[in-house]
Amino acid sequence: MFKSKKLVILSLVLSFLLVFGGLAGAQEYTMTVSHYTITDTEVSGIAASLLYFENMVETRSDGSIDVKIFGNSSLGGVQEVTRQTVNGDTVQSSIAYGGVFATFFPKYQLMYSPYLFENYRSAWAFMDSDYFAEFMDEARQETGLRHLGIYDDGGGFVAFTNNKRLIKNPEDMEGLRIRTEGGNAAQLAMMEALGAEAVPLPWGDVTTALASGVADGQFNAPYVNAFAKFWEVNDYSSWIKFMFNTAVWSVSDEWFKTLPEKEQNIILTTAEEAIDMARGINAQQSLLDWEKSKEEFEDTYNPPPEVMNEWKETLRPAFYEWVTEDFGIAEEEVDEFWNKAEEISNEVDNKIITNYGVK
Repeated sequence: MFKSKKLVILSLVLSFLLVFGGLAGAQEYTMTVSHYTITDTEVSGIAASLLYFENMVETRSDGSIDVKIFGNSSLGGVQEVTRQTVNGDTVQSSIAYGGVFATFFPKYQLMYSPYLFENYRSAWAFMDSDYFAEFMDEARQETGLRHLGIYDDGGGFVAFTNNKRLIKNPEDMEGLRIRTEGGNAAQLAMMEALGAEAVPLPWGDVTTALASGVADGQFNAPYVNAFAKFWEVNDYSSWIKFMFNTAVWSVSDEWFKTLPEKEQNIILTTAEEAIDMARGINAQQSLLDWEKSKEEFEDTYNPPPEVMNEWKETLRPAFYEWVTEDFGIAEEEVDEFWNKAEEISNEVDNKIITNYGVK
């Protein structure tokens, strides 16, 4: 009888340890994600998508992955946080805007190619393509940063603002002082090709520079222009769309490889869903804020295709010369990148027309 009671007690203890010990050990991995944008999920596509990612990864992994999101660069500047992401000790994943990512993977400068994409569908198809996956895997091998997806930074296609005149054609840029990202030689080369003077400045100095006349104008997606209320310091805005701003979402390759295959797949597939969600939100926000721009700026301009071609014919040769001769990317690599973007764009259009056109 005594032995029987001991066995029952021992069994209960073991059951308790198995149940509650198993629960205690359910969260085996912490995935800290850092981003630089605002945390308002009703406005920011990145913030909203990461909230979705956090909820779904934790649910789909039964709590084995604990996702922690930090926005507004609360963990540090983009450059430093991206560097920390490589080894994955304190930050396992982060989002870097294209200019910063290009300092880790120089060939990413090709994403600044003028008029690489004519529309959102072409941009998204290219960034989801097998070709681009291989391109970003080269980045993983060089940097230790595994690609999870590409965000439209602020809505992608950029619009000029300035306080001198309404910009319509490339000639209207002559003599304007235009703010560019500090250290972004691609943007500098393009402004100079248009006859403008590039004024490299950090983001925090832009409004003051525009108000004081240090710079006449700048360019960002309409969402960013509205967020900064640039109509308070500039009179005009033109949605020229010569460049598509992106932000790269990466995860530490070293950390990622420590995860079981199930957890790896959950992160990869859920990240793709989150990216798709953010694209819709950011595109909508850009459209709404372009409408807001038309109300707030003194005058605005949205060019038709034939005018866009004028800009393309001016900017593309200048960028090509800079990226091959000054920056040092081989001509055949640039040609392949541009040709693939055009090929994928044509495939998307042809598929839509074939599937839904008149039979």
